[in-house]
Amino acid sequence: MKHLLAIEQVSRAEIDAILDRAESFAEVGRRDIKKVPTLRGRTVVSLFYEASTRTSSSFELAAKRLSADLVSIKAAGSSVDKGESLKDTVATLSAYDPAAIVIRHPYAGAAQLVAEWSDAAVVNAGDGKHEHPSQALLDLFTLRRQLGSLDGKRIWIVGDVLHSRVARSNLIAFQEMGAKVTLCGPPALIPRGIEELGCAVSYSLDGLDEADVVYALRLQKERMKESFVPSIREYAGHFQIDSRRLGTRQLLMHPGPVNRGVELSGEVIDSPHSLIAEQVASGLVVRMAILYELLAIGGESPAPAEEDPGERPTPMGQPA
Repeated sequence: MKHLLAIEQVSRAEIDAILDRAESFAEVGRRDIKKVPTLRGRTVVSLFYEASTRTSSSFELAAKRLSADLVSIKAAGSSVDKGESLKDTVATLSAYDPAAIVIRHPYAGAAQLVAEWSDAAVVNAGDGKHEHPSQALLDLFTLRRQLGSLDGKRIWIVGDVLHSRVARSNLIAFQEMGAKVTLCGPPALIPRGIEELGCAVSYSLDGLDEADVVYALRLQKERMKESFVPSIREYAGHFQIDSRRLGTRQLLMHPGPVNRGVELSGEVIDSPHSLIAEQVASGLVVRMAILYELLAIGGESPAPAEEDPGERPTPMGQPA
């Protein structure tokens, strides 16, 4: 695997390898010394053109935990503000010979372009409304720890599906791992023809009780150039997940940030059913695993035995 641009390009075997690797890094995280020297001497560039807390901080910490040198660039305050193009920015950063570039960009396809312009491994940290593959992988990791297998599980993704790159990546990933997915939201916020990807669609929360997992999405008002719902209050009345709608056996997920009182009520966010904190924790170890698989395995320069987390055989059969 040279790049991580879209979850649809990742096979089930590769997903399992990343999740297994993440499990070994979770064990490393419980040690007093949490760093491993696997990527010592390699440079990872974090290039974010959109606001981010969870994704940017976890990728940056993941690179540091793997002992990589980190160059962190935010569009605000950089030469981008002076009119520098994405291509010229990538050319400038390529002069530092990065091993990987992690990019978030408001336009779909930006990560693919960076992969064409650079020799580095490229990780798509979100490109417009297209995909967010590392979020899908961390959500799979979180659910695998809770449920074991996703085969036959029913997952409802509820909210602003139209503007959500997370919804698209998770739909593909959940189905690849055997889950049955229903997308739910107002008609204006469900993409036309999305059923062609194999999912079911519901325009109300009727039937939500069948779900094993409820995955809520926020209204992405920053991507809305027109009104898609009559009002926030009316939207919350029809689609907010609260304690009346969430069953005792159901698990609750959200990619963050959460708008309390809109897509989720406060009591379910803080309830035992919520996996939101576990998702954040999973982000670090899964993103460590992504960088490892791209640079140490995919880059054909596996770490020496003493550098591998846990000193055990890897999921892909490489010596530890």
